[in-house]
Amino acid sequence: MYRCDECEFAYDLTQASGSGAAIVEGAASIARALRDTSIDVKSRRDANTWSPLEYGCHLRDVLLVQRERVLMARREDCPSYPPMGRDERAEHDGYADQDPARVAEQLNDAALLFSNVLARLGSDDWQRTMIYNYPTPTERTMEWVALHTEHEIRHHLLDVNRQLS
Repeated sequence: MYRCDECEFAYDLTQASGSGAAIVEGAASIARALRDTSIDVKSRRDANTWSPLEYGCHLRDVLLVQRERVLMARREDCPSYPPMGRDERAEHDGYADQDPARVAEQLNDAALLFSNVLARLGSDDWQRTMIYNYPTPTERTMEWVALHTEHEIRHHLLDVNRQLS
């Protein structure tokens, strides 16, 4: 079982069905931070680390992309997807210039949309596969995708909290 040493998230495939609720909860925590006008969510601690706002934008987009990937994997056998272009999105979509309150709302909405799709997976759906191209092309189950998305939320919540402390 894979475990992230930094955030201590463990990819326990037997827990994948609970990912939706964990994703909604984690996204809500980040959204609360983005709405807190007493803190600076737009500044970076250093040039190589995203601001809390940029992490919020990234996670919003991750959830929307993952939702589309899961929906496609329900329609097609073992589809393959290009990488989402996370660094290019930050620049091309102007993550640093977006309104934190709007991003908070969009992040919560994206979490609910993704969670809704996960909640509708049947027992056979969890074993459907896709070619996941990050970091290298690998066949992954929907269970893994749900857990990987939950890990993204948890890991970046840690990143956001570090930026704010």
